Amino acid sequence: MTTHVARPTRTRQAKFREQSLAIAHQRLMVLMLLFSAVALVIALRLLWLTVFSDSADGRLNPNALLPPRADIVDRNGEVLARTIDAWSIGVHPNKLLNKPEDIAPKLAALMPERSEVEYLRLLKSGIRFTYLRRRAMPELVAAVNALGEPAMAFSREPERLYPQLTLASHVLGYTDMDGHGVTGMERVLDKQLSDPQDRKQPIALSIDSRVQAAMESELNSAMVSHQALGATGLVMDVHTGEMLALVSLPVYNPNKVGQSNPDAFRNNVTQSVYELGSTFKPITMAGAMDAGVVNSLSKRYDATAPLQVGKYKIKDDHPLNRWLNVPETLVHSSNIVTARIADQMGQQRMEALFRRVGFYEPPQIELKEKGRPLVPGYWGRTTTMTTAYGHGIAVTPLQLACAYASLVNGGILRPATLMKVPNGKAVPGKRVFSQQASDNIRQLLRLIVTDGTGKKADVAGMRIGGKTGTAEKPGAGGYSKHVNVSTFASAFPMDGPRYVVIAMLDSPKGNAESFGLTTAAWTAAPVVAKVIARTGPMLGVFPDPSKEMQLDELRTLIWKAKTDEE
Repeated sequence: MTTHVARPTRTRQAKFREQSLAIAHQRLMVLMLLFSAVALVIALRLLWLTVFSDSADGRLNPNALLPPRADIVDRNGEVLARTIDAWSIGVHPNKLLNKPEDIAPKLAALMPERSEVEYLRLLKSGIRFTYLRRRAMPELVAAVNALGEPAMAFSREPERLYPQLTLASHVLGYTDMDGHGVTGMERVLDKQLSDPQDRKQPIALSIDSRVQAAMESELNSAMVSHQALGATGLVMDVHTGEMLALVSLPVYNPNKVGQSNPDAFRNNVTQSVYELGSTFKPITMAGAMDAGVVNSLSKRYDATAPLQVGKYKIKDDHPLNRWLNVPETLVHSSNIVTARIADQMGQQRMEALFRRVGFYEPPQIELKEKGRPLVPGYWGRTTTMTTAYGHGIAVTPLQLACAYASLVNGGILRPATLMKVPNGKAVPGKRVFSQQASDNIRQLLRLIVTDGTGKKADVAGMRIGGKTGTAEKPGAGGYSKHVNVSTFASAFPMDGPRYVVIAMLDSPKGNAESFGLTTAAWTAAPVVAKVIARTGPMLGVFPDPSKEMQLDELRTLIWKAKTDEE
């Protein structure tokens, strides 16, 4: 006979199970809440330590989430330098579990900057800790970690990254392992870049990365083509002193300083001094105009024969063997006439002229890497005459650029700057030439490009003016007849000058394109033409033949001088 459980008993058992499940759910919920609360407390504590650290009153520390070093950008906001998180690889030799003999060859294969012997010596040293690689790539970190040695240590640390690689390397400079600036603007702005109050916003330089890239590209092509030892180039705003491009070749990669050629670290634009030859002639001519020595462009000077000064003979490279007026002197780059004008100026006024345009002091710019000009210690008559055409005096290319800016901007000399200048905030500068002398030189510089030695620098409609300079390079045995420094100093557009552009090649060699010649007319001038053609429209200067300067009067003077001589 089968016994059945009464219905009331089954009902009580069902209710009991429901109550047990409810209690279990409640306990589980409480446990989950406890775990969540603990996790929340830990997360809040971490956030507190990260965000509210160094704050005595518990207020939000606004600097905690900032990068340790501010970005550097160009004038248009393009990033030139930025701090990112990178990896470092270290080891605790006193905590090794594997045999040093097993680990050393594997480390040498992954990081060949040390030999297997060096790694073995390091791993057996027993020291507490040492770095094996700073700024390591994630792939390398993963490979070292895969060795399975617990004594290996990996950490993230700030790394200064230069995303444009070699672009503007001499402007930017680089930082050391501790993140402090060593050279360039990294050094100049070191405190500002690291200051919590200043690093909230990127720091804008005057450099335009587009213009910088164009100058580096064209200058490098010319340096390679002419097998030059080095080269410099720059683009400068004549009204503010802002450097839109500053190029010294060869360049280096600030991301890989240890792998760069030590010779590449020298900034030839601001550190190296050169005899820049006939580029000095417009400066001398402007000074003579203001001194009243040259009071008429039609005034003629004897260039019928070389000028004998003591034991020294001053000659023209392409002698015309006749009397020359002022336009002819610059168009044909006459050393003889320039020397005669300087002789009339005299030692005091010539020396004062060079002091006035800043040739007696290091270049004025923020960079610490500066060279001191080589000026005559004794000013005899010969020195007075030869320095007038850039012989016997050596300055940096940057100083030449500043002088040319004052030649074409109305006569105002301003210091160069690598910082972006807000509108209307340019340094007032000082007057070094009269407005009239500046106006005259502007016309003469344009005439040199249209009718003289600067024809290779002309670009249709861009109204370029400039002067060639080919100087024999001094050496241990005196001046070389076959090695020179070739420079073209220019400005554009000459109807209303805005920019100075200079290109210089150190010891170029002739090639098929230059017909074997190494003079500035065939080596440096074409570089300027290509740079201006590429960058002019970027800078708001467009080809416009209708704005061409009127040079008819100057051409008439030249024609009349030739006719009278005949």
